[in-house]
Amino acid sequence: MNIIFKQLINLCAIGCLFFSWSLHAQTVLDGRVSVDFSSNWKFRKDDDSLDRIAKQKQQTVNLPHSWNIADVMDDTPGYYRGATQYQNTLDWKTSWQNKRIVLHVGAANQEALLLVNGKEVKAHRGGYTAFNVDITDYLHRKENARNTIAIQVNNRFNQDIAPLSGDFTFFGGIYRKVSLLLLDQIHFADPQYGSSGLRLTAKLDARQNATINLDGAIQNASTLQQAVLIETTLVDADGVTVKKVQQKEKLKPHSHSNFQLNMVQIEQPKLWSPELPYLYRLITRIYDSKGRQLDRLDNSVGFRWFSFDPQKGFFLNGKPLKLIGASRHQDFKGMGNAVPDSLQVQDLVKLKAMGGNFLRVAHYPQDPAVLKACDSLGLLASVEIPLVNEISESPAFADHSFQMQKEMIRQYFNHPSIIIWGYMNEIFLRPHFPKDKDRQEKYFKSVVSLAQQLETLTRNEDSTRYTMIANHGNFELYHRTGLTKIPMLVGWNLYPGWYGGKIADFGRQLEHIHQQLPGKPLLVTEYGADADYRIHADKPIRFDKSVEYAVRYHQGYLNELIKKPFVAGGVAWNLSDFNSETREESMPHINTKGLLTWDRKEKNTYFLYQAYLRPEPFIKIGVTHGKKWGVRTDADSALLGSGWLQLPIFSNADSVELLLDAVSLGARKPVDRMVIWPVSLSRGSHTVKARAFHNGKLSGMDESMLDCEVLPYDLKRDKEWQELRINVGDNREYIDSLGNRWYPDQPYERGSWGYVKGEKYRLKNTGRENLGTDVNIRGTGDDPLFQTQLQRLESYRFDLPNGDYEIELFFAELDGPNDKENLLYDLEQREKKQDQKGIDRVFDIRIGDRALATDVNVRREVGAFRVLRRKFPLKVNDEGNLAISFIRKKGEPMLNAIRLKKINQSVNP
Repeated sequence: MNIIFKQLINLCAIGCLFFSWSLHAQTVLDGRVSVDFSSNWKFRKDDDSLDRIAKQKQQTVNLPHSWNIADVMDDTPGYYRGATQYQNTLDWKTSWQNKRIVLHVGAANQEALLLVNGKEVKAHRGGYTAFNVDITDYLHRKENARNTIAIQVNNRFNQDIAPLSGDFTFFGGIYRKVSLLLLDQIHFADPQYGSSGLRLTAKLDARQNATINLDGAIQNASTLQQAVLIETTLVDADGVTVKKVQQKEKLKPHSHSNFQLNMVQIEQPKLWSPELPYLYRLITRIYDSKGRQLDRLDNSVGFRWFSFDPQKGFFLNGKPLKLIGASRHQDFKGMGNAVPDSLQVQDLVKLKAMGGNFLRVAHYPQDPAVLKACDSLGLLASVEIPLVNEISESPAFADHSFQMQKEMIRQYFNHPSIIIWGYMNEIFLRPHFPKDKDRQEKYFKSVVSLAQQLETLTRNEDSTRYTMIANHGNFELYHRTGLTKIPMLVGWNLYPGWYGGKIADFGRQLEHIHQQLPGKPLLVTEYGADADYRIHADKPIRFDKSVEYAVRYHQGYLNELIKKPFVAGGVAWNLSDFNSETREESMPHINTKGLLTWDRKEKNTYFLYQAYLRPEPFIKIGVTHGKKWGVRTDADSALLGSGWLQLPIFSNADSVELLLDAVSLGARKPVDRMVIWPVSLSRGSHTVKARAFHNGKLSGMDESMLDCEVLPYDLKRDKEWQELRINVGDNREYIDSLGNRWYPDQPYERGSWGYVKGEKYRLKNTGRENLGTDVNIRGTGDDPLFQTQLQRLESYRFDLPNGDYEIELFFAELDGPNDKENLLYDLEQREKKQDQKGIDRVFDIRIGDRALATDVNVRREVGAFRVLRRKFPLKVNDEGNLAISFIRKKGEPMLNAIRLKKINQSVNP
């Protein structure tokens, strides 16, 4: 790992060098200078629907910036997709007189128009790649002359620009940095596709001697013919020069010239691999006839070769390597996609620490810092353009697709980590013309034609890497239309055991695909299950969103991926949770399939991958994200104040020993890299220590402090409890936004607590295991607490010690009209009509003869899918029995959650 840390230090050093150039840009003017131009932009929205005052209101922002940080998380469907403007000023310096001033925009989603001093200079379409604009001739070039730079940005739906739809949010903004490049009149340039203007290809021959082929473009903006010297120097990781070559070129005035330069016979260089990501550095300079440096570009070089075999999988440097990793979206909690480089790099550090060796950059090109980190850490990568779900058949859509593909390839070409270029994802998931089959077949042919054109373009641009299309699980459709024949690799996004089917179906699906396409390399480009880190289940089932089910799901998939040699690899969906504004479900607007949370905290699924993938001994006790660990008792519990807990432990060891408060509980053998250890715990803090053994020897250890709360079965005998929180109508535990744990309910038994009669709410017209509704509950962040309920409820009873209590009842009407459409990716549910009609429920809440509330009508009081809370002080003195009755007047009574808090215990029970 030392070389990895060294590469990361070099990565940081390059960033510091960039920063120093930014600070001293007015004095350091030899060659290329990059000036950070990301501060103090004036931002405003320009949508026609806004009134004049709202239009005029502007704010000062620094880049990166997105205007869709708050509105993608509120309870109002939709988010602002419209026109905006960013404006800044640039004061001219006389020291710039002989320079070309190029504005570099890292990314602006998705349509951008650059204006300088009110004049339109350049329009750019596509929100995920950079663009360069030479603005020199539009500037007022007098000392201290003030220039106005404006960038109009619009993330509106445009049928001619991909993506048209997708399970992610199309954040608007200039969400990567903007810089000014101060360039000599002669410089490397690619004004059309936004690259540096220099492309390198490193090749190895049979004797493992290397050649570097350089293809470059030089701009001569001067009025004179110029003779220049191009020099390129290869240095190793220690800065020692390995080889240097030079070549002279003659440049015509006002010309854009291409050149080629080859560096041959680099003898047996050190190879780049995930285990040893050795990087050389190639420094390429332009000198004028007097030896003055005019421009310089630095590129990392990794020498490696690779291949995919349809039967044996992936090979790197002649050795088999199973590609295992994750896909990644670029957004972060509280930032949208305007994420600083440091946090983006940390994502890749976490992927490497997980044991991963592959990153699918999905579903669009991401910040260059991501690929630089892949180069340095030793992560292989695929990158793709955002043709997701569907296409438009217009010539403009095709042209923009070609432009995006060229921009992606040319801007990211020099990264040795990239092995695959992609250009379509699940493109038949949302097929047009579903009611006109003849017209739909024509649409399918249009998709295939566009794919063939993108395939040809990609291979012409880069013959050294593989091409890929990622398809969803409808194999017959993709195969029948011929789409599976076009790319060099076929990726498959497979979800049996989640969006339908069983986990065991995954292996059979892989076998079927391989049998039908025996000559085509196969990658599993997506698989995953929602893992809401707040939800836990002792008996997890499909679609319960629990972390426990997700762990079971990934165990099944990893086993199949690893044991099938014809599967080149698999990437989990997703590295982290990400924003998808149209989703509702347990955590509205968030896809929770990540191995990390949206703010990058590890889930237990992440630790599972470490146990599977890390080569060194590994052991980790699972985590909970609540204030306390939950311990539950039952009727058979002999000890008061104690109960049971299923403790997850992840390890690749031969055996695991568990010590509870320094007392050994014995040893167990992990099954599928995990031990689920039933532990008896009392209320309070306990130390657990897990010890891993390989070949009988201690190889690793993890320790954790468990601060436990006990949910008692017998409330009278166990006098130490203070509060009960019950998630009514649910068999899962839920951790609320304050870290409090809500427990599953139970039917009432004498001497305990629970409900009397009642039926769990079930969503109509669903074929999956159902745990209530998946509709966003407005006005709360604790949706799972209110998405389940008991209906036809007669009473909720507690056998209690006499004393003072506070009872709080929580209601949400789940039967009501909602404009939510079925989740596009839930193929099992997509064709099923969700017919939800609003109904009136009217009921009283009583304790004996005392009415706590009368004529309760949740829908009329707060509306459907909104929370109603009712809190009451109570005194229990009737032999310790508390029965809260729900008296039906119209419809059926219901209850979503209940909280019972002890206020003052009576002296005599």
